[in-house]
Amino acid sequence: MTAHESPALSLQPLPAFGGFNPTLNPPAAGKPSILNSMSSSLRLSSSFLLAAAFALVLLSAARAADDSVTTIKFSDPAKPGTLKIVLAHGDLHIKGDDSAEISVKSDVKPVTHKPRKDGLREIAAASSYNLREKDNVVTLDALPDGGWPGTPSDFRITVPRATTVVVASSLGGDITCTGVSGDLEIKCMSGEIKLEDITGSALVETMNGEIHASVRELHDGKPLSFTSMNGEVVLRVPADAKANVRLRTQNGSILTDFDDTALVTKTESTPRSSSHRTTHAIVSNGNNSVIPAEARDAIREAVRASAAAIRDAAQVARDAAQAAREGARDDSDSTAPMPPIPPMPPLPAMTGGKLVTGTLHGGGPEISVTTMNGDVTLRQLDAKK
Repeated sequence: MTAHESPALSLQPLPAFGGFNPTLNPPAAGKPSILNSMSSSLRLSSSFLLAAAFALVLLSAARAADDSVTTIKFSDPAKPGTLKIVLAHGDLHIKGDDSAEISVKSDVKPVTHKPRKDGLREIAAASSYNLREKDNVVTLDALPDGGWPGTPSDFRITVPRATTVVVASSLGGDITCTGVSGDLEIKCMSGEIKLEDITGSALVETMNGEIHASVRELHDGKPLSFTSMNGEVVLRVPADAKANVRLRTQNGSILTDFDDTALVTKTESTPRSSSHRTTHAIVSNGNNSVIPAEARDAIREAVRASAAAIRDAAQVARDAAQAAREGARDDSDSTAPMPPIPPMPPLPAMTGGKLVTGTLHGGGPEISVTTMNGDVTLRQLDAKK
């Protein structure tokens, strides 16, 4: 080999595949090789995957396009109206607006009482909701007729700012409410609740989930109450707000960024609940305690176990709803009635733990924040917000 010659490449036969070596055993004329068959299969698989991906894109676009918007007006728009919402499970987004009507956007369509093009009138549907108005009260009913829910129904609702909003979510879902000046009542089995820029009274309860609320203004006669069995509660109020506060947690800390001249408090420990309960005051630094360390540890462990049981119960309820729906779909010929959705149980009274009471800037409307398992935080609302 001269200096200008390239070294010869040594070509080795391909290893045998499935008893066939294309180098040693070339395919007979007119017969496709295994490599050709594999190549065809790969091309078919790639085409199938591309087609499936394209179909998913079209399906998502179709679902987005199918989101229907329905509007309804109060019979007396000159007065603040009330919106009542009942649903099984699904996310709910409510926004206050300067409009004079309520608009509802959802991936499910409302039941309409007007005849269709074929002359038939729809009375009920497997996945739908009813929207009606009477005496300045609009009711959105998304509960299934006598059966368990399947796919969650999500709603985006715009209301006049002064509307009173009442929500009952049987199995849960995240709930947000922004820019509403009317009174709020929200009860949810499981899910995070977030309130922004509210100015009315609020009664908020959830069995399992965090609560975050920002209150732009506090008014006399408009109390605020937030309760979670399992989840932290964060409340933001204006830096110059005046209020009477009552903050309680069974297993967590009570926190604030108000200084001790603005928020004057005392901390109490109520270790047991009875008709003859004695309330023991503890100095504000929290170093003294009427409960032995071993008992406190046992209480914390019991609270954690209770919170876990509540969380598991909520998950079981959601799983049962999904299983019932799938069973009904698999047995479409069955006429046996399905069990109704159980009513949402009320939250048990929570006593004991750490209780902080006091006044903010001398006192004002009542503020109550309670959680069994989680921190309670009272913060100053950012002036920029």
